[in-house]
Amino acid sequence: MMEWYAALGFLIGLVLLLMVTGMPIAIAFLAANLVGAWVFMGGEAGVVQLLDNGFGALSSFALVPIPLFLLMGELFFRTGLGMRLFNAIDRLMGRLPGRLSYVTVVGGTAFSTLSGSSMGSTALMGSLLVPEMKQRGYKLHMAIGPILGTGGLAIIIPPSALAVLLATLAKIDIGALLVAGIVPGLLLASFYIATIYLQTRLDPEAAPPYSLERIPLGEKLKLLVRDVLPMISIMVIIVVMMMTGFATPSESAAFGALGVVLLAFAYRAMSWAAFRDSVKGALRVTLMAYLIVFGSATFSQLLAFSGASSGLVAWATGFELSPTVMLIAMFLVLLMLGMFMEQISIMILTVPVFFPLAQALGFDPIWFGVIVLLALEISFSTPPLGLLLFVMKGVAPPGTTMTTIYKAAIPYILCSMFLVFLMTLFPGIATWLPGLG
Repeated sequence: MMEWYAALGFLIGLVLLLMVTGMPIAIAFLAANLVGAWVFMGGEAGVVQLLDNGFGALSSFALVPIPLFLLMGELFFRTGLGMRLFNAIDRLMGRLPGRLSYVTVVGGTAFSTLSGSSMGSTALMGSLLVPEMKQRGYKLHMAIGPILGTGGLAIIIPPSALAVLLATLAKIDIGALLVAGIVPGLLLASFYIATIYLQTRLDPEAAPPYSLERIPLGEKLKLLVRDVLPMISIMVIIVVMMMTGFATPSESAAFGALGVVLLAFAYRAMSWAAFRDSVKGALRVTLMAYLIVFGSATFSQLLAFSGASSGLVAWATGFELSPTVMLIAMFLVLLMLGMFMEQISIMILTVPVFFPLAQALGFDPIWFGVIVLLALEISFSTPPLGLLLFVMKGVAPPGTTMTTIYKAAIPYILCSMFLVFLMTLFPGIATWLPGLG
């Protein structure tokens, strides 16, 4: 039998080696797990047992919200309901200095929440708002920065498919983790608004004012009731249903998807093409997520069977370091991985190790789950290889350099870091709301 560190190095090294060859992450984990089962679990019999356990993990009812939340976001995007929301918020902002930057944060927060897709939200807002803001004389950092920031909010504020996946992998309460992200997410959005305010005060030319037709109060109320409240109410209903125990996360996700369908019909925005493309998009991502769950479940079992996870926890807790120092170390590992890997891959590698370690250190699992989500959110925009940075580069105006995008992202990364600091001092930021249920 290998020592725990040899077993851990063998399994993780095999996964990384397969990924370097260009193999998709889900297939790389599956292949590494099969080799690991043969080595650690007794050859063919071990492989059969591992596959049985993996298929058992896929039958979990807890996975149902993932395709439903994805379908909800796809429908919201493809039926045009998202643009209705953006246009309404844009007109309601009036002549506020830096108005389009604020629209990006407020509208982007709402859109990210309802779409559940950081990349989709960033791509949509980048392609629509950056050229418009540049034409209005905005400096590029005032256009790009808020979009990168709010794109990551989809990870934290429910309904978040990534949060559901994290809770499933970590075996913690899905509903509690979803609800726990609300206060930190809204707090982070408010930090973004404060950042824009400071930037416009320090450099008024960064977002020059321009003439805009005044909208009567009656028209503003009409926009609010017709194009904003119905969209936001879907998120509110989902959260209230989970908090009150009226519905499980899976049932709440079903109600949310049904709500978007009914809204699309009410606005006469539903078409067969939009529905078909939404189902295809949701199905594509769902299949990938299910392969990831299969690979992660079997990977966790291999770590446990080989003694790697228990050995690592015993080794890490054997140092005379405070839990806070250990938390910082885990957070930095997540950030480092986020510079070079996409978020689902990071979760598969770290969740089987970090959550048992967090439990041994006495951390609240829901609070720690939000910390992990924040780390993933920050890594989305962390130079040099954050995923949203390249999404933005693809939709930004010609001539936009990666250096410009990096600089635009930094103030919003600092906002997220400050939120993590606050949550470390005041864990109730994440645990208060789930505790009310």
